Amino acid sequence: MNYKIRELKQNEIKLLDTFLYEAIFIPEGEQAPSKDIIKHPDLQIYVSDFGKKDDLCYVAEVEGKVVGAVWTRIINDYGHVDDKTPSLSISLLKEYRNLGIGTELIKQILLTLKEKEYKQVSLSVQKINYAVRMYKKLGFEVVQENKEDYIMICKL
Repeated sequence: MNYKIRELKQNEIKLLDTFLYEAIFIPEGEQAPSKDIIKHPDLQIYVSDFGKKDDLCYVAEVEGKVVGAVWTRIINDYGHVDDKTPSLSISLLKEYRNLGIGTELIKQILLTLKEKEYKQVSLSVQKINYAVRMYKKLGFEVVQENKEDYIMICKL
């Protein structure tokens, strides 16, 4: 599949709402939550007022359509480890998953974070999420866990 990875444009920031919703992991057989769930303050921290100093986002585009996004920002979220470590979020529209696009999005943002001299990046992921394998292949390591989730860090 032909796709290109590029920075999110200022006029596309509203797309992050779509990708925030798509980032919610829904286990097999579970009912998807209402799209209104992204209005919850615990989720709004990922996208609210996006574009500040430490915010960074890349998108994957197929035939002019944005089909995936990876973004980081320094926030006190589920994957928070300290105030110098950006938290990573990623999602793709369902029909574009498992094609290697997510891996390439993460590689791009890791490269940029390293160039910007960040020391590490973190994320939170449910243990049963198939993406755990991808994160491990990309250099993320589990640094903390609870019953359902891992907090993972990738040293840059």
